[in-house]
Amino acid sequence: MQLQGELQSKGHQPHHYRGPFHGVSVIVRNEGIRGIYRGLGCAYVYQILLNGCRLGFYEPMRHGLASLLLNDGAKQNLGINMFCGAGSGLIGAVAGSPFFLVKTRLQSYSPFLPVGTQHHYRNAVDGTRQIYKAEGVAGLYRGVGAAMIRTGFGSSVQLPTYFFAKRMLTKHVGMEEGAPLHLASSTASGFVVCCFMHPPDTIMSRLYNQHGNLYKGVFDCLGKTIRTEGFFAIYKGFLPHLARILPHTILTLSLAEQTNKFVRKIEQRILPDSESGKTGW
Repeated sequence: MQLQGELQSKGHQPHHYRGPFHGVSVIVRNEGIRGIYRGLGCAYVYQILLNGCRLGFYEPMRHGLASLLLNDGAKQNLGINMFCGAGSGLIGAVAGSPFFLVKTRLQSYSPFLPVGTQHHYRNAVDGTRQIYKAEGVAGLYRGVGAAMIRTGFGSSVQLPTYFFAKRMLTKHVGMEEGAPLHLASSTASGFVVCCFMHPPDTIMSRLYNQHGNLYKGVFDCLGKTIRTEGFFAIYKGFLPHLARILPHTILTLSLAEQTNKFVRKIEQRILPDSESGKTGW
């Protein structure tokens, strides 16, 4: 949906997919169930690298900066939290960018209803090989700038929003630590993340999927898209993105909470004097 009507004026844009449910039905009807799971392998690798870096680097970075600037590693500060969220997200974006590139091109290809530039790869390995053969390492990192902006935006608000929502719900609603609090907080975080992340996500998809040099960079793509298709073109596909990011955020943050609790229990048994419980989690 983000590629639909790319650089075509309003009124001249084809609408093969009228919404998320219609889009799914069209793909399944023409390509079968496998059509909606195209690029799944690349998506797994990308998410492992992205979220491994985001969640893995966030707390050490936050604790280190808080210790350096506030003389207290356990103290929470919105500015530090956002900076570390963005920083850890940038690391993850660079690590996973080649896999997101191949995933985008695999998912954009359709032999029945082609939308945007089409790249015919047999699978993820073939896609990586073709890109490397034609463009080298630089080709695998095409659009990495947009990926860094996208993930930096999302990561800078995801964890800070989650912890802020937890504090507000605990203080003003009276919710106690547990699954309902984690669910409510992660839902709020997921919605905010989608609002911030979707415009650069649209730009990134177009940069990744382009053939040749249709766009010179992030801002050239942004300018051309808005001038040709209008401002709300950068929010194309918002509902499908929200439908993906909400459960993703809820599962990621809720499981991270439970994993950290489990690890702290083990640490407290092995190291009774451990200060592991004083983290941002």
